[in-house]
Amino acid sequence: MMKILAALLLLPVLAPGGTLSNRRAPSFALPDSKLVYHDILDYRGKVLILEFMQTTCPHCVKFSATLEKVKAKYGDKVAIVSISTPPDTTAMMEQYAAKNKVTATMLFDYGLTTAAYLKVTPKNPTVNFPHVFVIDGKGMIRDDYAYSEATLPIFEGTGLFAVIDKLLAGK
Repeated sequence: MMKILAALLLLPVLAPGGTLSNRRAPSFALPDSKLVYHDILDYRGKVLILEFMQTTCPHCVKFSATLEKVKAKYGDKVAIVSISTPPDTTAMMEQYAAKNKVTATMLFDYGLTTAAYLKVTPKNPTVNFPHVFVIDGKGMIRDDYAYSEATLPIFEGTGLFAVIDKLLAGK
């Protein structure tokens, strides 16, 4: 009985991600707060954790702590990039990074990259934060997770570690 319960609890973590997975990651070249541009191709060959967030999102703050743990555990094997959009500004992103001790790369998007990843359209205009994409070293989106009760192990626990371990093991 305990094995079944454990399997059910890990199902959201071990099951493939959301409906935005299994496609080539859209390209981007976005600035950080110092107006230095970062291209997605800079991360080719590494697992890339790409988070879409807002500085006013309380769930994003909790996920920032999780991402720092990922960075500490995996080091250079995994790249972590957070992307924010208006109404955030580059100044707000700098304040957020300082306050929450974020060391990962933070980029600013005017909306086009966010729309491409989250498939935002006039018929689907809603964007919920945070949303994370796990991209393999070849540039394919392997998993994506929208914040919800079912994905709490990804955003606030160690569930993301299992996803990364699987990719690093070549599975």
